[in-house]
Amino acid sequence: MDPVDGMKITVTRNGPYLVEGAVPMARQSIGADAQGDSREWQEGESFETQETFALCRCGQSASKPYCDGSHVRVGFDGTETASREPYDVQATEQVGPTVTLADAQPLCAYARFCDVAGQVWNLVEQEGAEAAELTVREAGLCPSGRLVVRDQQSNADIEPEFTPSIGIVADPAEGLAGPIWVRGGITVTSSDGEPYEVRNRVTLCRCGASANKPFCDASHASIGFTE
Repeated sequence: MDPVDGMKITVTRNGPYLVEGAVPMARQSIGADAQGDSREWQEGESFETQETFALCRCGQSASKPYCDGSHVRVGFDGTETASREPYDVQATEQVGPTVTLADAQPLCAYARFCDVAGQVWNLVEQEGAEAAELTVREAGLCPSGRLVVRDQQSNADIEPEFTPSIGIVADPAEGLAGPIWVRGGITVTSSDGEPYEVRNRVTLCRCGASANKPFCDASHASIGFTE
């Protein structure tokens, strides 16, 4: 997709994410049902809009989600290891009777919307409009863009519409603080000055433990990351 003019996030070397362009930011919680299944996004507190600000990437800041310089104190190694290949190269496709599901597993952010109603990988194989609608819904709720549904007639991605913005993810059902959810085509630029592929939704690591930096790989769940 086309990048948003004037808004960008720069991954600094062994330091924070530098956000420019007065990007709006709010807390976003994974809303779960009584069984603990992820069902919806719930927007919480909005942060004061600032022209430029820095977000913690090492997971150690006492001012989360903002950086307080802790990356220097802890000697944070923020070496970027994520693939520079476009999503279409990283993803595999599962062709169902109605829609196609693309899946780039290394981008998983452990939001678990894909597990409802028998899992999205089973839903895409089922006949009928209801299964197709559930497939589209579950893939669209995936914050990282790991899952993308494609129309089989046009091969166009079926994507949710987002105002360019940042969400600070919380996962109350698991008692976790999640990644930084970047939405609406905001450019993310590497510390070497090269932009990553511009996408409608990506998740950036903020626990410091991802093996796929700068992107989230669900390590916040394995280390029990909280604020």
